[in-house]
Amino acid sequence: MKLHTTFRIGGKADYYVEPVYEEVKPLFSFLMENNIPYTLIGNGSNLLVSDEGIEGVVVSFGTNLSEIELDGNMICAQAGILLSRLGAFALEHSLAGLEFASGIPGTLGGAISMNAGAYGGEMKDVVRFVTVLEKGEVKRYSGNEMEFSYRHSRILGSDSIVLSVEMELKEGNPSEIQGLMKELNQRRVDKQPLNFPSAGSTFKRPEGYFAGKLIEDAGLKGYTVGGAQVSEKHSGFVINIGGATSKDVCQLISDVQRIVKEKFDVELEPEVRLIGRF
Repeated sequence: MKLHTTFRIGGKADYYVEPVYEEVKPLFSFLMENNIPYTLIGNGSNLLVSDEGIEGVVVSFGTNLSEIELDGNMICAQAGILLSRLGAFALEHSLAGLEFASGIPGTLGGAISMNAGAYGGEMKDVVRFVTVLEKGEVKRYSGNEMEFSYRHSRILGSDSIVLSVEMELKEGNPSEIQGLMKELNQRRVDKQPLNFPSAGSTFKRPEGYFAGKLIEDAGLKGYTVGGAQVSEKHSGFVINIGGATSKDVCQLISDVQRIVKEKFDVELEPEVRLIGRF
């Protein structure tokens, strides 16, 4: 699985499949009817996979579920499309509202599940309808019914699977849209350790604080366990400096949580998802 995650960490999955859209419903019906465990992933960002691998079937939504359509200022896209491609499509049609997402290294389905956001924008700002597979039935929820909140939606912790999303954007000036995208992406390059494998921001933002500043103020910038390290460029990121294992990352996360709690009495909650045989 290290070949399918941005952390470049993870053992073997028992099975790995990349279905086309028409295969999704019968595939999950088969898995559930036969009590076969499964794990759904997108681009493999925001994931830490166990060194011991993943039991059952890993289902990857990617290039096979990345169709996109335009209807006026409404974009309808399948769950496997990369946010970078989605942003480029919006720019191509002079539609504003997805600039914040254009540099997030994930798929649309994952972004909806956790209400991904950056630089003041969140997916909930543009989502109008989400089509999901739920208990073998295809259902369509409005944005209001998705129960979006900070890094959360009704999808998390449920068996629902995002199939496609309808987003309403606004007509804009293409040069201004492109300029904002370039500005935000440059801010990412300047501040984030993009030259190392990682799962993005490791911790959720504690209310009233910034995780990266708490970690840095605790003296943990550059703190290393095995091949895992608190980035010296941005303390909110745990990076793979070479040969990191999931055990290394878990130990580092635990150490950071303990020390920040001791020094500032603040609980840090991981944003990265742990999946597999932990």
